[in-house]
Amino acid sequence: MNLAPCSLWTSLTHWIQHQIKGWVKPTTVSLAIGAITDLSRNRFDLLVENALLRQQLIVLRRQIKRPQLTNGDRFRLVLLARCTKFWNQALYIIQPDTLLRWHRDLFRLYWRHISKNREKKQRISSKIIQLIRKMIQDNQL
Repeated sequence: MNLAPCSLWTSLTHWIQHQIKGWVKPTTVSLAIGAITDLSRNRFDLLVENALLRQQLIVLRRQIKRPQLTNGDRFRLVLLARCTKFWNQALYIIQPDTLLRWHRDLFRLYWRHISKNREKKQRISSKIIQLIRKMIQDNQL
């Protein structure tokens, strides 16, 4: 009687493993559909998506455990994602919301840099400063 539950247990674990492999492994149908949809895209979109995927591979090859993106990596990913409308289909190591947050942060930094006053103007005119200095010299108390 102990053999039946044991064999049932092993067959159940094999079935679960098979199901998980099926979920993780891409099916050939989605590969065929992906290839057909790629035929309808223009060359520029495919090149940008390829560059976006390559940048993610560069980050993954550089890491051992968890990918640590540098500011340069973030900038490249935002720039490449901005060039194509299929950017969210090519993201695998980050979430689309994360990329949008980086884009907002870069936009904020850009406008902060643009809006800085290039010339540092004195708040008090030079005539008033000269007048104060003259008053100090005239009245020592």
